[in-house]
Amino acid sequence: MALFPAFAGAAEPGETPAGSSEGSRKDLDWLSNPSFSTEDALLVHQRTTEAANSTPEKSPLIRTTSRSELSGESDSDENLKKSSKKRRKKKKKHHHYKTKKKAKGDSSSSESDVDTKHVKDRATASGRNREKEAAANLGDTTSNLTNNRFVWLDDIQAFTAETFRIDKKSDPANWAYKSLYRGDIARYKRKGESCLGIDAKKQCITWDSPASQKKQLQRRPERYFSKNNVKTLNTDGIPVCNKSSPSDSAAFIPVFQTESSDPSDTTEVNPLGIYDPSTTVWLQGKGYKGAEHEPVNTQQPFQESGINVNPILMTKVEEYNKKVRENPRDINAWMEFVSFQDELMRGPSPYASMGEQEVRRKSLKLILEKKLAILERAIESNPSNVDLKLARLKVCAEFWEPPALIKEWQKLIFIHPNNPELWKKYLLFCQSQFSTFSVSKINGLYGKCLTTLAAVQDGSMVSHPPLPGTEEAMLAIFIQQCHFLRQAGHSEKAVSLFQALIDFTFFKPDSVKDLPTKGQVEFFEPFWDSGEPRIGEKGARGWRAWMHQQEKGGWIAVDKPDDDDEEEIDEDEEIKDKTLPKWHIWLDIEYSREARHWLPWRPDKTKKQTEEDCEDPERQVLFDDLGPSMIQLSNPDLQHQLLYSFLQFLGVPCINKLFPPNLYIAMDENNIFDNVLSDEKPLTSVDVPLSGFNSIGHMDTMLRGRQHIGHYKDGEEFIQNVFHALYLLFSGKEKSHLSICWLQYEISKVVQCLQTKNKKKLKAQGRKSKKLAKNLLKAPDNRNDLSLWKLYAYLEWLLGNIDDARKVFDTALSTAETGGLKSPKLCSLSLLYAQLEVELLKSLEGAVTSRAVHILTKLTESGPYVPYNGQVLSVNVLKARKTYEHAVQDYLSKAPVSDRDQVGESNQLVNLVGCYAVFQYLTVGIDAAVLIYAQASEKLQVPAPEECENTGANSGVQNLPSALEAVTLLHTNLLRFHMKISVYPLNPLREALTEALRRYPSNQSLWRSYIQVQGKSHTASKARRFFDGVTRSTNSLEPWLFAIQAEQLRKKLTEHVQRADVGEIYSTIPETGLTNRIIALFEHAIQSENGTHCPLLWRMYLNFLVSVGKKEKSKGLFYKAIQNCPWTKVLYMDAIEYFPDQLQETLDLMTEKELRVRVPVEELDLLLEV
Repeated sequence: MALFPAFAGAAEPGETPAGSSEGSRKDLDWLSNPSFSTEDALLVHQRTTEAANSTPEKSPLIRTTSRSELSGESDSDENLKKSSKKRRKKKKKHHHYKTKKKAKGDSSSSESDVDTKHVKDRATASGRNREKEAAANLGDTTSNLTNNRFVWLDDIQAFTAETFRIDKKSDPANWAYKSLYRGDIARYKRKGESCLGIDAKKQCITWDSPASQKKQLQRRPERYFSKNNVKTLNTDGIPVCNKSSPSDSAAFIPVFQTESSDPSDTTEVNPLGIYDPSTTVWLQGKGYKGAEHEPVNTQQPFQESGINVNPILMTKVEEYNKKVRENPRDINAWMEFVSFQDELMRGPSPYASMGEQEVRRKSLKLILEKKLAILERAIESNPSNVDLKLARLKVCAEFWEPPALIKEWQKLIFIHPNNPELWKKYLLFCQSQFSTFSVSKINGLYGKCLTTLAAVQDGSMVSHPPLPGTEEAMLAIFIQQCHFLRQAGHSEKAVSLFQALIDFTFFKPDSVKDLPTKGQVEFFEPFWDSGEPRIGEKGARGWRAWMHQQEKGGWIAVDKPDDDDEEEIDEDEEIKDKTLPKWHIWLDIEYSREARHWLPWRPDKTKKQTEEDCEDPERQVLFDDLGPSMIQLSNPDLQHQLLYSFLQFLGVPCINKLFPPNLYIAMDENNIFDNVLSDEKPLTSVDVPLSGFNSIGHMDTMLRGRQHIGHYKDGEEFIQNVFHALYLLFSGKEKSHLSICWLQYEISKVVQCLQTKNKKKLKAQGRKSKKLAKNLLKAPDNRNDLSLWKLYAYLEWLLGNIDDARKVFDTALSTAETGGLKSPKLCSLSLLYAQLEVELLKSLEGAVTSRAVHILTKLTESGPYVPYNGQVLSVNVLKARKTYEHAVQDYLSKAPVSDRDQVGESNQLVNLVGCYAVFQYLTVGIDAAVLIYAQASEKLQVPAPEECENTGANSGVQNLPSALEAVTLLHTNLLRFHMKISVYPLNPLREALTEALRRYPSNQSLWRSYIQVQGKSHTASKARRFFDGVTRSTNSLEPWLFAIQAEQLRKKLTEHVQRADVGEIYSTIPETGLTNRIIALFEHAIQSENGTHCPLLWRMYLNFLVSVGKKEKSKGLFYKAIQNCPWTKVLYMDAIEYFPDQLQETLDLMTEKELRVRVPVEELDLLLEV
């Protein structure tokens, strides 16, 4: 067969038919094509010749071009093959397929093998080329059929048998991946179950939509809080104003109405006559020529070169820039400019173009950098202003590291060492830095602060003069230090600090009074280290007596063995039940030791003890821990405040709340929500002073609550010794105040027994309290003290001895001077007596002749008091009403002369108004009583509360706002009592409470009454709006705490109702989402200025999350809490109770931060093994 089989028939006749040898045939076998059929070739040839005859002859030039095209096609095919090979190689590299390289041949292999291989390769290559040429010729011929290079199956019937191509090559990707390639999978889905091709009507195909359309379909409609909608809401609207009067800020847009000259023309477009002239003209298709109604574009002067600028914001920016440029000393203007940046960044930038406004990202860092730049400009103009520097540090705290911040603070303190407010902020900053916090470090910082301020106060630091209010601030910092140590568990150091400063202040020898503070401390150190009894210990004589005796030759020690000493509890007895979990036993022992061992340990010389005998060295307090904190207090009011603060620290309620204002970092006890006898006795409910603060020796977890009432024997003896020592210092009025405090302490323990309903404990405590009251009244100075008589009678009343209490009241009133309404103590006694009697009434029927009316009537008479005999004359009631009316008017119109007089007058006014209101309530009705309270409140509201608070907040002296506060309390208590015994609308009480709470947002008694009243309301929307308004207008933390408490009470009520099996009641309380609302309130509260470092708030939040079962989230919250309050030991104790499996980790953390751990784990393991 020839090389070109298409022309085999023409070549055959010229060949030698049989003369050629077999060998030559075999040599030419490679040219043969066994699959070729001659008939097909002739048929194709015939068709080509017929086609050639039917078309005109083509020139050779055209043939050459076709050949060149063919050769070009072959070249392009070769290029395509090369490029495809390169792609395959790249793919192999990309998929990391390892190709095995052929090993090189041995050195013995001959070169002839290489030659033969080369010859074979050339032969096979030439064969392939020939096949390609043949295929190209065949393609050329077939292309002439349709004058195209494509082959159509309809034109070539011979190829129809092999229309489909079978790919037998495997795809390795199907092994490598779990599914087929998505491009090979059909994008349609069949609907229906019939076979393909049978019924066309039943064949239905759905095409899959693209991924982008799927996403759009899956998108939910955007809510109001989404980014796009918030951006739309924040965009300011276009202001509309009249061009003729741009300065006129009218609340509406005036609509001009002018009568049309030709009404017939407008009837078609304005048949009802409701369109204005400009609209009518527009509907007619005409242009309106009125110049006065041309639209005014207020943004026109601000639109230049395609920049869209908000005119309102730009105007404000220009105003602020002008203010600070013209008056750079105006600190308020700079501060307002800084706070304005937040408002500026809420909306789109006034400097950005239209496109930028849409995509602009309002980042926090941008705002902070802007504020920082403004503050740095302000500090350049006012280098000595502290407020600007503090604002700068506050901004820097957002993106600076703690070490850099601490350095900046140290620089600031170095420049302004005489600024006590700056010191307070610095101490709080260092105290709340978890990474650098340790108890000894912060305690040393407090000492350094007080030493520096004492040197400034003395005049030792000549470079910086003392600022006004330095002495009050020093005392506040000292009390803050004591509470810091108490919260960290170092109770012994806190008590020793108070002991040392009281000795240093009240028992100072005359010989050292003229020395500066540093010199006095050097003389005080030998006394402290001498081992002499200190205040609160038996036989304490004070620093002055010890100094005099030392000058004479020392004390003559007389050893008196104490038989009454309570033996120490054996360590084995501390574990009551060894079957309890380890964490539970640890909490029990830790709490027990906190309650028993809060006094500093000192060696007992009668028992020949030395310092080495102390089992816990932390119980010993060295002078190095106390000396730097000694300060001089020359103001008598501040000296008294120190004493009362110490008594409050020990748990003794005092007359006035003398705690430093806004010291929320010491608030850690959740007893602020306790309604002490409030429901049973609304008129005389006990207001617990200093609620929210744990007293010494009490470190109760949130779940356990208070374990015991008062203190153990050692603690009670210590308090008695303190009172006996203080009695020697004072006389007269101050001594009477101390007696009142002591008796109030006993009454508070009785009230706690009543709350716990422990009758056995109540009986024992009642005996002790009555014994103390009688002993106090036996003293010559106290026999005619009506305040003590009042407390003793109230104690008897609380214990249930009503007849005995009446006898005490009658005796006190009979023996009192006939001062009548002019005696404050007599008014106070009569008011309490009348209120207690009113609380016994079941209704107002017959109240005119009750014992309470008799008491209040006799108060107005100048004669001696006569006990109640069952009748009250109407004439006496009328006389008493007139007397009360004139007395109240006189007091309201009187102007006090001095502060002391103001205190007495305001107290007398409160008592007088209270007596008159109760009298009117019993004789006329509730409306008459409310009218009196309204008149008194109106008169007392004349001074602004902010001004009065600023003038008297530091000295702790009561002023007119406190009188108004007391009157409001009497008013609300009377309304609550009246609602208890009769039907009365809730609105007057709610309005009185809301008005009072707006003025006094930190009054806990008013808040307790408010949430109690709102708890009875079906809807909470009013209360929520009120809480929201108060929290926005004040920095006090109480509104947040009581808002959270109100929602928690509501949640508790809802759950209780839903658990009850009472059918249709579910629909009466349609409350959902309370848990999320409470969590949101907590989150907002801890972000407030005072809430960030308030331990009580963090404890409540942690307790709530655990109670709703969010264990993991509560763990994260615990670590967030100790980041902000790392000094609060009770937070760690709460965490041990909530997460018992992390006992060891929590104790290690406490040890690292130097918090007081009284029971190490090693000791606990030894105790459990015994």
